[in-house]
Amino acid sequence: MDVHQKQQVTDLTQGRNILWLLRKINHDLKYVFYRISGVFVILLFSVTTIDIQAQDIPYSLDNETVYDFIDELANIGAIDINSAVKPYSRMQIAGYLKEAQSYTGLNKRIKKEIEFYLKDFNKELLTGKDFKKRFDLFYYSDSVFKFSLNGILGFKGYTNGNSFDYHRWGGGEFFGYIGKHFGFYASLRDNHESSPLGGPQYLTKHRGAVYKGEDKNTDYSEARGGMTFTWKWLNIGIVKDFYTLGNGYSQPNILSAHTPSYANIYLKLNPAKWFEFSYTHGWLVSEVIDSCRSYEYYDGTRETYTNKFIASNLFTFIPWKRLRLSFGNSIVYGDVNPNPVYFIPFLFYKSVDHTYNTGDNNVGQNAQMYFDISSRQIRHLHLYATVFIDEISINRMFNKDEQSNYVSCKVGARLSDLVPNTSFTVEYTQAKPMAYQHPIPSTTYESNSYVLGHYMKDNADELYILVRYKPIRGLDLQLGFINARRGKDYQKIISEGDFADNPEINPDEPRWGLPFMNEVMFKKQQWQFKASYQIINDAYFFVEYENNNITGPDKDIYTPPFYLEGDNIFSFGLNFGF
Repeated sequence: MDVHQKQQVTDLTQGRNILWLLRKINHDLKYVFYRISGVFVILLFSVTTIDIQAQDIPYSLDNETVYDFIDELANIGAIDINSAVKPYSRMQIAGYLKEAQSYTGLNKRIKKEIEFYLKDFNKELLTGKDFKKRFDLFYYSDSVFKFSLNGILGFKGYTNGNSFDYHRWGGGEFFGYIGKHFGFYASLRDNHESSPLGGPQYLTKHRGAVYKGEDKNTDYSEARGGMTFTWKWLNIGIVKDFYTLGNGYSQPNILSAHTPSYANIYLKLNPAKWFEFSYTHGWLVSEVIDSCRSYEYYDGTRETYTNKFIASNLFTFIPWKRLRLSFGNSIVYGDVNPNPVYFIPFLFYKSVDHTYNTGDNNVGQNAQMYFDISSRQIRHLHLYATVFIDEISINRMFNKDEQSNYVSCKVGARLSDLVPNTSFTVEYTQAKPMAYQHPIPSTTYESNSYVLGHYMKDNADELYILVRYKPIRGLDLQLGFINARRGKDYQKIISEGDFADNPEINPDEPRWGLPFMNEVMFKKQQWQFKASYQIINDAYFFVEYENNNITGPDKDIYTPPFYLEGDNIFSFGLNFGF
């Protein structure tokens, strides 16, 4: 065999070896692919066949009647809830109603209420239309896809004996589910007020709004919505909606949903019967102009707000049934881009801030921590207390001239159905000077200039008493009393440098040692009677009467003009949808 023939044999052998190697690689790749595919299919099958809680669509906090009814069921022992974190999801409410149906201690009115609400919330529990369903503009349901569409329409008229004002609104809402995990929803409500009934400067419970226009400022809109993904023990979502933390019937003092809604991502965990966890990261609205990003253009000035965010968490432990002990912390940070460290749900953010900003208040952010306890262990009775700590110094805590105890506390009790169909509520809230305040405008505990905490802000207190009677299904009668006071606005006084007229302020340490309400600047005593009737699901007719006694040097600052024109306010209205 000559050299040329030997080379051909060698090339052929090498070719066969290469072909064998390629076939081997192909076989191995197929084996790996099939193994990976098999593992993926097994994991997918495992995820989709476990006992899954349906999707997590938040239910509007504005439908206060539904939330009050869920609270009533919990207070009488029919269900067990965590009322420190709201909104509830539609699936949560559906589960509560279904669970309460089997409770033996229900009276006739409560049974009818459950049956009535299940006309709506059976959408979460049943497929198709095989149940007695509420009225919807459009509803579709099959084994894969559910969709519900409804309108929003409302009118409320006010008279103070001297003038007549009104608030009208309209829009629409929808929600739906795809498969077993994915949920979505959206709503739009356009509002018109004949004269402004709210604003960040007023001490009212009127939901925060961003008024449009430069003249009467009477129009505003509110868009909410989001997408959610849910497993049995895990809920995650990206939403623009209202969110509250802390127990309270007048208004929570941690996060109160007093501001316009803002975008946030949230995480909820319920991995064990004795533990729950909630986390949000929100995009707030600073309303502080960023001069570096603002610029002139041919028709004016393009103004841009500086960035502002909030991260908050709440750890809830359940040592015994119907007892919940919660603690958590939050941080408002601004002037920077979103920081990944604040997307870690379980951290203590004050310590994180020290790491990033060397403990200097001038470059640091605004951190808070809070505690909440809720007990429904005595049937018919709900006892609760909340402490919000904006700042505190252990070393100076008991020195009245140097303390910086910027704390808001709430204690309360509600007795439900000890007298049939009747509840009694007593609640007291107190916020020490500088609670919710901060000297750096871009990191204040606010969004759109509305305080994130209690509507009375700092250096204030509120006594809230409510008697509620529901004689028949759908009829709700309420008699309430509020005594609300606010002292000096120290933050404004300090920022303006007005120390001469305020000898209690130390110019060297102006934020230390501030006395609680040594002078009452605003006081409102209000008696209110309200009667409402829910005709069909989400459709209400209501009438209200208020007697207001508003006094103090700052009453004109904190009160909408309409409420200063007369002490007796009569209102009426109707609405469909929220």
